[in-house]
Amino acid sequence: MKAHTLSFDTIFTAGTIVDGSGAPPYHADVGIRQGRISAIGDLSQALSNERIDCQGCMITPGFIDSHTHDDGYLLTHPDMMPKVSQGITTVVTGNCGISLAPVITSSPPQPLDLLGPAELFRFSSFSAWLNELKAQPAAVNVIPLLGHTSLRVAFMQDLQRTANAQEITAMQRGVDEALASGAFGLSSGLFYPPAAAATTTELLEVVQPMAALGTTIYATHLRDEADFILPAIDEALEIGAAARSTIVFSHHKLAGEHNHGRSRQTLARIDQASALQNVCLDCHPYPATSTMLRLDRVRLASRTIVTWSTAHPQYAGKDFATLEKELGMGDEELLAYLSPAGAIYFLMHEQDIKRIFAYPLTMVGSDGLPFDPHPHPRQWGTFTRVLRTMVREQSLLNWQQAIHKMTGLPARQYRLHERGLIQENYHADLVIFNPDTVTDQATFEKPVQSSRGIQSVWVAGEQVWDGQQVTGKRPGQVLTPAHLRAS
Repeated sequence: MKAHTLSFDTIFTAGTIVDGSGAPPYHADVGIRQGRISAIGDLSQALSNERIDCQGCMITPGFIDSHTHDDGYLLTHPDMMPKVSQGITTVVTGNCGISLAPVITSSPPQPLDLLGPAELFRFSSFSAWLNELKAQPAAVNVIPLLGHTSLRVAFMQDLQRTANAQEITAMQRGVDEALASGAFGLSSGLFYPPAAAATTTELLEVVQPMAALGTTIYATHLRDEADFILPAIDEALEIGAAARSTIVFSHHKLAGEHNHGRSRQTLARIDQASALQNVCLDCHPYPATSTMLRLDRVRLASRTIVTWSTAHPQYAGKDFATLEKELGMGDEELLAYLSPAGAIYFLMHEQDIKRIFAYPLTMVGSDGLPFDPHPHPRQWGTFTRVLRTMVREQSLLNWQQAIHKMTGLPARQYRLHERGLIQENYHADLVIFNPDTVTDQATFEKPVQSSRGIQSVWVAGEQVWDGQQVTGKRPGQVLTPAHLRAS
């Protein structure tokens, strides 16, 4: 068939294609039809309903945010402006052991409350939450994970001990139900109080339903990211091996000044394990993390910013040390005064972040907390910050390496079908951006700011971001895991 007889819904012309595979950029047109990439090449003579000039811009696959807590935000803010404005077209939910389902409660314990207000915790099964997402689609696609902590909250009365045989059986049934409904796997957060009492043995038993499939994900917020991080990595490797799952080391970091530089050790251990089992990790490009307000983190951090406080919401955005002086309180007293609360902690060293990002198996994950009144800027700026700082300013990565970490690499690790690459017949999830101007604008002082330079974002061939605002289109899908496609 000759090019001039072809007809497309949209043709993107004269752009530089970075296809997500890690291959060098090249120049070509991209034609899409019925939500798919239909042709790549010289389409100057082809017919089209719409032609978009991409001169001076890069055309890439839609970015995949491999670590989010958007479970509830997808329902309350389906336009997903914080994500589409930085080029994200797919989000992985249910990380750090916390998923919105299966939990029904009017008082979610920390850190489950990071997922949003109590009224969102209304789903007695994983399938019930997925069905609502499917009935009310968002602007982005969803890769759902089930949280181990959420299982504990759902099936255990006493969270301060390891699960007994009856409770483990109930959790295994929860895993079975979630996997049958569409969960890609399980996440854990043994760092957090509701799961800290869980033993390795408990996890080894809970993940058993995953072992029969051999294609699932085990994503983990390690039990320790500070002094005892190496034993925590080994624990995760043992659990992942038992589950026959790909292990995702979530938001990999070395917390605390005396641990700075130890990424050499942790990456060496992960690299050694990669020869024996499927492993990868995600990271964001900031020296600070964010979670519930905890005394151990306050004392480990060089600076702490309060992101929210139920009892005293007026202190959101204030420095913890400043509040100690202003209110005349010690750290224990102030923590009790503010709690429940959230915080941003400056814990990491820039050289560790760079070393982790340069590692070939590192994906990009924002780890944003979308309901925080004063959120960490990573919710709005992670991906564009990587492009600005690590590619354009520091040359730590080239364009094809950075885009691969945002697209083709997570698509491969999560075993997505026909996504993550610019390739014929693949889904038309696309980002068009100006490599000379793309930048994050979100800061720790003013975190709710959309990025610049992202000209256009498309999901399944529909435009969801026009460079200035969301379009109102909601073509996102709940993606299907490999174990259900095979069946």
